[in-house]
This record gives sequence, C-alpha cells and structure tokens, in this order.
Amino acid sequence: MNEEKDFRIMEIKFFDPDFYDFILRYGFNLIIAFLLLKFIYRADKKNKNYAFTFYVFNTLIFFLCYLMNNIKLDLGFAFGLFAVFSILRYRTISIPLKEMTYLFLVIGIAVINALTTKKVSFVELMFTNVTILAITYLLERLWYKEGLSERVLEYEKIENIKPQNRELLVQDLRDRTGLDIREVEIVQTDFVRDLARVRIFFKDK
Repeated sequence: MNEEKDFRIMEIKFFDPDFYDFILRYGFNLIIAFLLLKFIYRADKKNKNYAFTFYVFNTLIFFLCYLMNNIKLDLGFAFGLFAVFSILRYRTISIPLKEMTYLFLVIGIAVINALTTKKVSFVELMFTNVTILAITYLLERLWYKEGLSERVLEYEKIENIKPQNRELLVQDLRDRTGLDIREVEIVQTDFVRDLARVRIFFKDK
C-alpha cells in the first residue's frame, strides 16, 4: 500500500490530495479574472487582443506562484525571478497605460489567489477580490467616464490635435458625428499619412 501511495514519476508524486485545492483556487481565480475582463474592462475593437494577453498572464502567474509556493528559493533566485517580470515589455507595440494597469491587475489577482495561506479565511480572500473588482468598476464606469459610451475614429485634420485647438477638435467631431461628445483622447498619431486615431466618449441617447 505504501508503495502505491508513494508512486512517483521523475521523482514527483503521481497524485497529491492538494490537487483539489489547486483546482478550486484556479477556478476561483479564473472567475475573478473573467468578471474583470468581461464586464469591467472596456476596449475598442482594435484592442481586443489584449484580453488574450491578460488571460494568459493571469494563468501563467497563478501556476508559477502556486507551484513554487512550497519551494524554498534562495534570495538571489527570487530576486532574479521578479527582475525578469519587472523588465518584461513588448517591443513591437507600445502598451497604453490603461492596458498596462489591467495587466498588473490580473497579475496581482493571480498572486493573491495563489499564495494565500491557511491563516487567511475565505471571507477575507473573497473580500479582497470583490474589493478589487468594485474599485475598478467604480473608477472605470461610474467616476471617470460617468457611464459614457466610447468609440475609436480615424481623424484626418491633424492640426486640430494640438492642445490649443482642443475646442476645435471636439466641436468638429460633434458636427461630423452628431453625438454629444464629452471627452476626446488621442490614441495614436500618424504624421506620414496625416491621420490620428481618437477615442471619443459620448452620452448615448
């Protein structure tokens, strides 16, 4: 009987009862990440691919933290591991500040749910995750944008993106779209083609 219980592959136990804890934790973590990205995160169609990155990072960080939680790492290795993530960046495109914030959110959620010990109750863990979701929702939907709808447009009057022409830009977009535009953000500029991508926030009637 003892031989069956101690059956190993590559010196790793074939099965451990902690596997059920692993599955429950990951399921809970994935639900929180899904709620954050599906119902709170707001992205235009050209930024939908970021959601793929967020889910993959959340899963990767959760697995890494959980599986290495019981391993005693020397100080140098631990610092090296976090240094890798600290210098991680995409060199092909620049990540907008908002998407970078969500990236840190999904990483933080994964670390919290993977490394929470038995000293923390489930109620405390649930409160932490719900608070993160609630604050993000409040800031994303209710505070800064006041429930405004958004859309990304290509705009050819490149001279209007100058700070001193802000009112001209907003008024021109209002006249063209017929929308009650409250705020405009410059997403990207292309001076070669004299085009700019602008994100407009408007009150949907």
